[in-house]
Amino acid sequence: MDILIEWLVAIFVVVGGIFALIGSIGLARLPDFYTRLHGPTKATTLGVGGTIIASLLFFSWQERGLQLHEVLITLFLFITAPVSAHMLAKAAMHRDLKRMKGTQGKPWKQ
Repeated sequence: MDILIEWLVAIFVVVGGIFALIGSIGLARLPDFYTRLHGPTKATTLGVGGTIIASLLFFSWQERGLQLHEVLITLFLFITAPVSAHMLAKAAMHRDLKRMKGTQGKPWKQ
C-alpha cells in the first residue's frame, strides 16, 4: 500500500477516535440533558465519520475503485444524527426538563 494512503488512513482513524472519546466524555460529564445532547451528536458523529472516511480510503485503495458502502453509511450518519438530536431536544422541551442555570434562551411556548 502506498505510504501516503497509510498515513491518511492512520490520521483519520486517530482523529476519529479522538472525537469519539471527546464526545463520550462530554456525554458523561456535562451537567444537563441539553448540554449532554451535544456530546454524541456533534463530536461522536465526527468521530464515526472520521473512521468511516479512513475505511473508505483504505478499501477504495485496495479495490482500486470508490466503495459505495462507506459513502452511503457516511451520508446516512450525517443526515440522521442531527434529525434525531433535534427530535430529542424537542421532546425534552415538551416535557419541560430542567436546564442548567445560566442557559440563554427560553423554550417557545404557544
